[in-house]
Amino acid sequence: MDLLAHLEAYVATADEASFSRAADRLGIAQPLLSRRIKTLEEHFGGSLFDRSRRQITTTELGLLLLPYARDVLDRTQRLRRAARSARRSRVRAVGVPADCAPAALARAIRAGTERGITLGMRELPPAERTSGLADGSLQYALVRTAPEQGALRVPLGLASAPGQDGTGTGRPGTGRPGTAGRPLHLEELRPRRGRGAATAAPPPLLLLTEDELPSVEDRLLRSAARAGLPRGRIRPAGPAATALAETLAGSALLLCAEPFARRHGAHWRPLADRALHRGYDVRAAQVRTDASGVPGWLAALLASAVGAVADGHDGHGGPGGYGGPGGYGGQDGDGRPESATGGQDVPARLAARG
Repeated sequence: MDLLAHLEAYVATADEASFSRAADRLGIAQPLLSRRIKTLEEHFGGSLFDRSRRQITTTELGLLLLPYARDVLDRTQRLRRAARSARRSRVRAVGVPADCAPAALARAIRAGTERGITLGMRELPPAERTSGLADGSLQYALVRTAPEQGALRVPLGLASAPGQDGTGTGRPGTGRPGTAGRPLHLEELRPRRGRGAATAAPPPLLLLTEDELPSVEDRLLRSAARAGLPRGRIRPAGPAATALAETLAGSALLLCAEPFARRHGAHWRPLADRALHRGYDVRAAQVRTDASGVPGWLAALLASAVGAVADGHDGHGGPGGYGGPGGYGGQDGDGRPESATGGQDVPARLAARG
């Protein structure tokens, strides 16, 4: 028995003193309402209404139980209102990489607030972002993919101490701290053996947690092997603060995105091999009550937060590259790459991928 529906029939009939008017009030057929009243009377073991007169009246049992029935229906209404309010105000968790730009995440939070949505940013490793979407603990997330497959591409490069050229050889750089120099080929990281060359061991290449994925490491190791770099030179960075300290001190090179290096005052050069860049998709949870997917405004702001670029920005100088007109080198007032904040190409690519 649907107790709530039966109690609604009971209370409406007591209020209207008529089966027909009560049925009209509830928007149901009168025979259905009569059956509900009859079932409820059998459940309580007594008549709720006296049907012996032309106008029905509530029996003594009916009057006794009526306040309790009203209380149950009132509490049910309050419960429903509380549930609706909770759905509207619930925090929607968004899984993001640990090296996202805080200013861009703040813009996403503000944009959600303007739309009546509360976003909670959660910094998580790639595997936990994927599992969070599967189990519903995350509503949205930036998911790592191969750079040639993802809707978003984030150029990676090597951060080094200010004033160096990004190869760890001690040669002076040409750009100011945080700016992108010419694309870097891994072959340039081999120490030079000429007369007067430094004999110190070459600095290690450190991988942030965001890039400690088997597929990413495999690509990097294979590229390093082709470039003649020893496998042991590439190792996990550990805590980001320690890795940055080693990098800024000139004792390590850090594989990272340009916005991350720039925020910490390091020199940065993009890797020439696009296969070593990061790929991302912005995805919604698999367990959802609707099929609305990822809002376009959120996808564009998350793309900005990770430093994604348009497909035409290939990491090389000249038009469409890092150094030319329309390239990745342009930034707005709070450090966003212009190509990542325009928002026109990002939603289109995401929509094309479903």
